[in-house]
Amino acid sequence: MPRSTYGGRHELGQNFLTHNPTIAKITSLVAASDGPILELGAGGGALTKPLARLGRPLTAIDLDEHRVAALQRSLENITVVHADALSYPLTAPVVVGNIPFHLTTPILRRILSSGTWGQAVLLTQWEVARKRCGVGGSTMLTAQVAPWFTFELHGRVPSWGFRPRPSVDGGIMRIVRRNTPLIPPEQRRNYERFVRAVFTGRGASLERILQRSSNAERGLIRLALGQAEVPARALPRELTPDQWALIWRQVGS
Repeated sequence: MPRSTYGGRHELGQNFLTHNPTIAKITSLVAASDGPILELGAGGGALTKPLARLGRPLTAIDLDEHRVAALQRSLENITVVHADALSYPLTAPVVVGNIPFHLTTPILRRILSSGTWGQAVLLTQWEVARKRCGVGGSTMLTAQVAPWFTFELHGRVPSWGFRPRPSVDGGIMRIVRRNTPLIPPEQRRNYERFVRAVFTGRGASLERILQRSSNAERGLIRLALGQAEVPARALPRELTPDQWALIWRQVGS
C-alpha cells in the first residue's frame, strides 16, 4: 500500500486488527444496537466488512486515502469517506472504531463532548478502557461525563491481535448515552468544573475537600454525604455517578 500524504503507519497510528474473536465481539455489540453506523478509522476493513453484513446504513471514514480507495472498490454497498475522526460529524446513532492508540484521548474527548450518537463501541488502549469503565476507581474524566453516559468493559485484546503489534494490549468498551441524564445538560460545564476542583482539591477527607471546593457550609456537606451514603474516608475516585449527582445537587450547584 502506498504511503499516505498524511504520513506513514506511525503518524497515522495504524495498528490493524486481526484478532477474530475481537472482531466478532465488536460486531455483536453493534448488532445489538439500532440505526445507521459510523466507523472511525476503517483501515483495511477488518471491522467494516462484517459491519456491512449487518445490512444497515454504514459510513466508514479513514485518513489514509489509499485505504479509502481500496474499500470503495471492494464495498460498494456502503459509504466510504476520506475524513478525519477529529472533525467528522458524529451524528450517526452508533459509532464504532479501532481508535489509533496515540489519538485515544483527543478522539475520546471529542466523542464525549459532541455529536448526537447514542452508543459508541470503541477499541482503545487497555488501560484507557479499564480506567474509563471504572475498574479500580473512577478517573476525573469519567466522573465528569458519567451523569450523561454509562461505560461498560467488554474484554481485553492481546497486543498480538494487531498488525503491526503495538507495545500494549487493547480493550473493548461500550459507551451509552443515558436517556435521562442524572444532571441537566445545561449544568454540564459547571458540574465538570466542580468535579475537577474536587479531584484536584487538598484535604484529609472528602468533607474537607468539598468545603474548599464549594465554599458550602459544613453541615450541608455532611448532610449531602450522609444522604449519598458516602463512607467517611471515601476518595473522589470511589464515588458512583449517582453519589456525584446527589452531592452536586446539594452542594455544588
